[in-house]
Amino acid sequence: MGRPVTLFTGQWADLPFEAACKKAKAFGYDGIELPCWGDHFEVEKVLDGKAGATYIKRKWATLQKYGLKCYAVSAHLVGQGVCDLIDARHQAILPAAVWGDGEPEGVRQRAAEEMKNTARAARRFFDAAPKLFKKELNRTVVNGFTGSSIWHLIYSFPPVMPGQIEAGYADFAKRWNPILDVFDEHDVKFALEVHPTEIAFDLVSAQRALEAIGHRKTFGFNYDPSHFVYQGVAYLQFIREFGSRIYHVHMKDAWKSAVPRRSGVFGGHLPFGHPERFWEFRSLGHGSVNFEEIIRQLNFAAYDGPLSVEWEDQNMDREHGAKEACEFVRKVNFANSSIVFDAQFDR
Repeated sequence: MGRPVTLFTGQWADLPFEAACKKAKAFGYDGIELPCWGDHFEVEKVLDGKAGATYIKRKWATLQKYGLKCYAVSAHLVGQGVCDLIDARHQAILPAAVWGDGEPEGVRQRAAEEMKNTARAARRFFDAAPKLFKKELNRTVVNGFTGSSIWHLIYSFPPVMPGQIEAGYADFAKRWNPILDVFDEHDVKFALEVHPTEIAFDLVSAQRALEAIGHRKTFGFNYDPSHFVYQGVAYLQFIREFGSRIYHVHMKDAWKSAVPRRSGVFGGHLPFGHPERFWEFRSLGHGSVNFEEIIRQLNFAAYDGPLSVEWEDQNMDREHGAKEACEFVRKVNFANSSIVFDAQFDR
C-alpha cells in the first residue's frame, strides 16, 4: 500500500477550514496538512484550556466528517521570523501579536516563543486524535522555516568577512536550541523545509545546520524537491544523505528552462507567472522534477510518512491543479517491494 496523499492547505487558507476540508475530499485526498494561519490551526486557541479542548474536538470532528486524516501542522511563517533580519515585509506574514511594535529583536523573540507554543499545541492536538488514527501516527511533526541572518550574504559581494557565515550558524543554534528543547519535551519533531532564505537551502548548508545544533534528532527536514531543481541541487542525493532525517515530504514541482533566458536563477525581479522567468513552480507533472526516482529513493530510505501536495502554479486554476496533482501522486506512489522479484525462478 502506498503512503497517504495529503493536501497542504497553506495556499487554501483564504477558505474557512471546513470549506478546505470539503474540497480536499472532493479532490481525492486522504488528509490535509494544517497551516498555522487562517482558521485552519490556531495555536492560541488550541492551548486555551477547556475552550481549547472543545476547539480541538471540533477540528477532528470536521476531519472525520470528510474522511480526512492529519499527519502534520506547519508553521512556516512564524518560523521565518526567528532568525531573519526583520523588516516591513514580515508584518504581512506574522501574527499581529508576534509582530508587535516591529522592533526586530522583539519580533524574533516573540516568534521563538510562538514556535515553542506550536510544539505544545501540536502535542495537544495529536494526543486528541481518534484512537484508530493514532495507530498510523509514527511521529508528531511541525514543518516550518527557520529564517536566516546570513541569507543576504549569499552572493558574497561585497566580500563576506571572515567569521560572518560561522556567526550566522551560531545565531541559528542560539535561537533554535531553546525552541528544540521544547519540541523534545513534548516529543514533537521539527522539519525544516530546505529552501532559499533559510539557514539550509542545499545539501552543504543542510549539513552545516545539523552540525550547528549538534545533530540533535528533534531537528530534521521537510523534503521539497521543487526548491532544489531550479538551483541545480542534487535532490535525489539529498534523500540518500539525509533519508533518516526526512520527517515529512512536500510534493511540489518546478520547471526550469532548457535554454538561457533573459532572467536567470535569481528571477530578474519578475513576478511568478511572468513569461520571461527562467524557472517557475508548476503543478505536479508539469515541471522538471523526476518524481518516480524520488519515490524510489524514499523507498530506499524507508520513508513511510505522507506525501503532501503543496500546490503552486501561477498560470493554472488551483482547483483543476489540486485534483490533477492528487491523481498524479497516486499514480507514482508505489510501495517498496516485499519480495525479490526473481526468487520465483528458484525451484
